[in-house]
Amino acid sequence: MQDRCPFDGVTRRKFLGASAATVPLISAVTPWALGQATQVTRSVAHQGGDGTTLSKFAAPGLYPGQVVEVRNPLMCRNGNRDAAAIKTTLDRGMKELTGATDALEAWRHFFEPGDVVGIKVVPNGQPQAHSSFEIVLEVIEKLRAAGVKAGDIFVYDRYREEFMTAGYHKILPDGIHWGGLDPDGNQFVLDFPSFRNDPIAGFDHDAFVWMDLIPYGDDPKDERKYRSHLGKLVTKTVNKIVAIPVLKDHGSAGVTGALKNMSHGTVNNVARSHSNSFTNVCNQFIPQMVTHPIIRQKFVLQIMDGIRGVYQGGPFSRENGKWTWEHNAILFATDPVALDHVEWDIVDAQRVKQNLPPVAASGKTAIDPLKSEGFDIRQPQHIALAGALGMGYFDFKSNKGRRFSIGHRVVTT
Repeated sequence: MQDRCPFDGVTRRKFLGASAATVPLISAVTPWALGQATQVTRSVAHQGGDGTTLSKFAAPGLYPGQVVEVRNPLMCRNGNRDAAAIKTTLDRGMKELTGATDALEAWRHFFEPGDVVGIKVVPNGQPQAHSSFEIVLEVIEKLRAAGVKAGDIFVYDRYREEFMTAGYHKILPDGIHWGGLDPDGNQFVLDFPSFRNDPIAGFDHDAFVWMDLIPYGDDPKDERKYRSHLGKLVTKTVNKIVAIPVLKDHGSAGVTGALKNMSHGTVNNVARSHSNSFTNVCNQFIPQMVTHPIIRQKFVLQIMDGIRGVYQGGPFSRENGKWTWEHNAILFATDPVALDHVEWDIVDAQRVKQNLPPVAASGKTAIDPLKSEGFDIRQPQHIALAGALGMGYFDFKSNKGRRFSIGHRVVTT
């Protein structure tokens, strides 16, 4: 059998603990005074559900429960994005999130010379609602200003074809690595001989999540179908990742934001999460995937592109952008659960304006006024379930015994 894994028979809990032991603690540069950097290694903040030691960067990150949404109507008008307005909005958001007085200082809360950084983009909503080129370029600029070398920056998605169709490779500065974890669209292949020298392509044989779940109709004796392997870029190359999810609904997951970008954009064998209309299990797949300690530790900053959102028909923006709208906001967080809950509410609010049901009530067997739903029922509850596993804070009002509730601040610039 192809791609047999040397860890067959090892329990998920034991495997995750073993794989996480190879992940070094991550350091940050803080504070910055009079232009001089003092390196401080952050102490251990907490433990994962399997007992794995996690750094303070691990979700929910440096600012648990906090979401900053910066709105700027100048960012996009009649479909045309304004790079200067987007830069102003990014700078404001990073300062609001971190409390820094200077935008570069804010980035230095997360990044320092010597870091190797991935930038996870979402290309599949192009041309209307993908991770904006302007945001990607400004993130690169700020990383370099913080001391990260161009050759230590990797802009990527899971699928190389979607990445190139969106045109990211055409706009990136010289020296920046780019590509896809999966260059040919075969979700069970781990190694790609034609891309042997590609620093991004391929999946790690030894880092995976085993789940008693296979694509409906597949051979249950094929052990490959039970595993989702992490990209080698994530496990062996980068030590930090900036994610740029997009404000969008999703026919299976309800909404697709930070959490789904972390899960489905980082591993192979993702189709098993929604292999057909009646075996939709994003509520199981996403929370279990993102709690892998490597994924949880390396996604240190979330910058959600809400410049143009999708309220129906996501994750794509088909129908010539029929179901998109100019929300003209960028959202900042380290807590993916809090961020996705805010996204869920924004999408539902727009759906109400369009006389559509909430995402949690939408589906082929639920409410389907447009007769366009592809799954029996959508599953945005994956957000709360990820919160229950310690990935972040879901509640807007703190229940008894809870340390945090979501702090969603809206800033207009």
